[in-house]
Amino acid sequence: MKYNLDNLVLELENLEKEMSNPDIFKDQKKVRAVSARKKMIEKAVDIYKIYKSANESLEENKEMLNTEKDEEMRELLKEDIHQLEEKIPELEEELKIELLPKDPNDDKNIIVEVRAGTGGEEAALFAGELAKSYMIFAENEGYKVEITEQSDAEAGGIKEIIFEVKGEGAYSKFKYESGTHRVQRIPATESKGRVHTSAITVAIMPEVDEIDIDIKEEDVEMKFTRSSGAGGQHVNKTDSAVQLKHIPTGIMVFCQDGRSQHKNREKARAILRSKLYAYEEEKRAREMGEARLAQVGSGDRSEKIRTYNFPQDRVTDHRIGQNFSGIPQIMMGKLGHIIEALSIADRQAKLEAAGKGQL
Repeated sequence: MKYNLDNLVLELENLEKEMSNPDIFKDQKKVRAVSARKKMIEKAVDIYKIYKSANESLEENKEMLNTEKDEEMRELLKEDIHQLEEKIPELEEELKIELLPKDPNDDKNIIVEVRAGTGGEEAALFAGELAKSYMIFAENEGYKVEITEQSDAEAGGIKEIIFEVKGEGAYSKFKYESGTHRVQRIPATESKGRVHTSAITVAIMPEVDEIDIDIKEEDVEMKFTRSSGAGGQHVNKTDSAVQLKHIPTGIMVFCQDGRSQHKNREKARAILRSKLYAYEEEKRAREMGEARLAQVGSGDRSEKIRTYNFPQDRVTDHRIGQNFSGIPQIMMGKLGHIIEALSIADRQAKLEAAGKGQL
């Protein structure tokens, strides 16, 4: 893996100059692009400067050792050389990781969609439990969670829920959750103690704005309907719920969370933008035959990514072939160790794909 890192230093200096020019703020799209690129490379540049300085110090100390006669000074130089020889490979590995291709969506807010699939009542119950686990995890990580739409199942659980997770790095935390989640357990209504298998699907979509994706007004069909809610919940008496249909793709969005048409319309458009962005990304990848570097999965909701075996207290992530115990804790938001394992596997796959060449 070869990089001209001195050029990266120069690039960062030029980006900082651009950001200091007041004229740049006349073009918000450029501001975002320059800021994003600056943020993407500045840590690598910082590590490279330390790495470069350490190599220079190592060479200087070796030269001094060759000419130094004083034994006490020679011992100090040898100790410094030993420490630098241990530090430099560590810095090199840090730098390799920092130079790996980054997901431009990692820092974005997200929209999470959880749907009950095969398995009837049991699928609806598990969809509700997993959605709750995600929301607890998000709040424990310091993110703000807001439910946009929820369709409850008659026997408990949910048919579908859409919620927003807001905060820096939300997508990077949740992106590995997209796909089909399978649950194996004995339903409460099962008299013979048989294990049933059900499935739900999860979609994790980065929140995008009008700069990222433009929706033409003539491509959207809008309807207003009366909001509905479960017993005891606020139910609007006006037609404030909003349904949007993107005519070219057939993608539909429904939002009734807000108590005004304006708020619901804005939220519905935000969700529609995210869905269209995800749709276009998948379409582009298919057309180009793009092979994703990450081996932990494509994020396609049809891909079976994880099985929750309740009788055996085992969660298996099929992408990395790893098992995790403690389902009760996992269903109460203790997801950090699973996400970390997936992140490590993703990073390792990218390192292997990039090769192990010299910097």
